[in-house]
Amino acid sequence: MTKTNKSTPAAAERILTEEEILAMDDKDYMNPAQMAFFKAKLQALEKELLKNAGETTEHLRETVLVPDPADRATIEEEHALELRTRDRERKLLKKVQQSIAAIDEGDYGWCEETGEPIGIPRLIARPTATLSLEAQQRRELKQKLYGD
Repeated sequence: MTKTNKSTPAAAERILTEEEILAMDDKDYMNPAQMAFFKAKLQALEKELLKNAGETTEHLRETVLVPDPADRATIEEEHALELRTRDRERKLLKKVQQSIAAIDEGDYGWCEETGEPIGIPRLIARPTATLSLEAQQRRELKQKLYGD
């Protein structure tokens, strides 16, 4: 299988289900229907992440004056945890937006290192994946052995 499909996916009439995507033949890899499926999945994830960020902003604006130092410390710790979570989501949002851009450019679904297909099951599990499973395992092993 080679990387030949570089066309921008046309708007599909109906977004396929995971089962339908998984049932497709390997020769149909990253066809317009699959691109539309992943774009819809990524856009839904992007919308959810942006909604969470907005909720956090509103939550942090609600200032509660608590006289007890222990209660204040608990509230501050909860805010710190929420901010750490949002920071992780901010990084994920950037990857989601990069993946959507890759779909628009026709590069989505192909390993950055090898140019081989990443694979539908891996993309369903992790739609922001940019490496095939083998390339990711090599990278993790290298990081484990030599550090970052």
